[in-house]
Amino acid sequence: MHIQRTAYDKLLDWKVSKHRKPLLLRGARQVGKTTLIRIFAKEFTQYMEVNLEKESHRNLFEKTDDISKIISSIYLLKQKIPTDGSTLLFIDEIQESPKAIQMLRFFYEERPDLFVIAAGSLLEFALKEVPSFPVGRIDYLTLHPVNFLEFLGVRNPAARGVLSEFPVPQYAHQILLDLFHEYAILGGMPEVIAINAEDKNIASLSRVYKRLWQSYKDDVEKYARNPTERKVIRHIIETAPKEMDRIKFEGFGNSAYRSREVGEAFRALDLSRIIQLIYPTTNTEPPIIPNLKKRPRLQFLDTGLITNSLMLQGEMIGVKDLNDFFRGKIIQHLIAQELTSIQDDSGYRPLFWVREEKNSNAEVDMIYQYGKHVIPVEVKSGKQGSLKSLHQFVERSEHPYAVRFYKGEFRIDHAKTPYGKSYFLMNLPYYLGTLINNCISYLIENHPA
Repeated sequence: MHIQRTAYDKLLDWKVSKHRKPLLLRGARQVGKTTLIRIFAKEFTQYMEVNLEKESHRNLFEKTDDISKIISSIYLLKQKIPTDGSTLLFIDEIQESPKAIQMLRFFYEERPDLFVIAAGSLLEFALKEVPSFPVGRIDYLTLHPVNFLEFLGVRNPAARGVLSEFPVPQYAHQILLDLFHEYAILGGMPEVIAINAEDKNIASLSRVYKRLWQSYKDDVEKYARNPTERKVIRHIIETAPKEMDRIKFEGFGNSAYRSREVGEAFRALDLSRIIQLIYPTTNTEPPIIPNLKKRPRLQFLDTGLITNSLMLQGEMIGVKDLNDFFRGKIIQHLIAQELTSIQDDSGYRPLFWVREEKNSNAEVDMIYQYGKHVIPVEVKSGKQGSLKSLHQFVERSEHPYAVRFYKGEFRIDHAKTPYGKSYFLMNLPYYLGTLINNCISYLIENHPA
């Protein structure tokens, strides 16, 4: 089964670019990097793939610095002959050879005719071992778990087509909402979606989620600096799904681990993209600077992994509004995952906003930068009057725009804060997360400040 990934169009743009460089495809393990490139290979006359987890393939890069000899060896290994047509070389699991990462620059400098893509999980660990990283000689692309728009390509292509209309037709609202609810239960791991497309039994997917968690734990433990850090990493992966609010490092997950031990383990997991630390900011305009002194939240690679770990998927089936389920934390996490999925910047984090003073605390679920505007984003049902934290942000903001995700239909309200500041609240149904840029553009064009 083929999942139509939006990253494919970006690969096509890379292929025809006059300034093309070797492409480094980043992303956690099991998000579909290898599958994507193998499908993309059909755009070329010839395709060669090496996997540096295999010692014989890794040795091609370790035994010589001569890029011509390396390429010739790959042709020989793959029983290929150089052709006048286009050739794509895919170097998979490149994190296994820091030297191979370093040598990507020579493909750019000496063989610009060859199309080269390298991919790997846990790349951030390997990059620390690269003595001379080829800055300026590499293009980058990050692949995330499957988002809702991509999910529709598998589950209901006609519904994906409807999302190209904006505003979305009223008749399609409930259908899209139901499909999003199904996506929220499954999450975005490609293997899960592929299996579910053939077998609709959610219970049968449990072993897939468990195997994914185990593979992530095994991967990260390889990079632990000592046995204690390995134990802490294992403890965090097992207990973190239960921590859906802001966390403290000291004693995390009802443990006796110290703050420093937990912090170091979390930073390792953060590098792996499996569990990332999301810090708050107090800024209402660019530049957005996270405050590392304040308590962070956790953002997991995929919401489906969380709901399965907590055994919540069965309970989610009959829920009318995802905001009413698990204190709204699951849908908040999923919207953050959706916003992350459309970002090309591998360092993007869905930050949230806080104001913490003696007698006045406020917390906005997320902030989203669109051009010069930092937009407050709440994931919440209910009336405007319940958006107290959002109102505090709007009061301090230089623009009159805010976004609220909920189960209702698309609409824009002309509202006022309790102190009388007018602003425009764009209410977006949950299923429009991946289209937030189009939505904000529509808001600003139709309601100029």
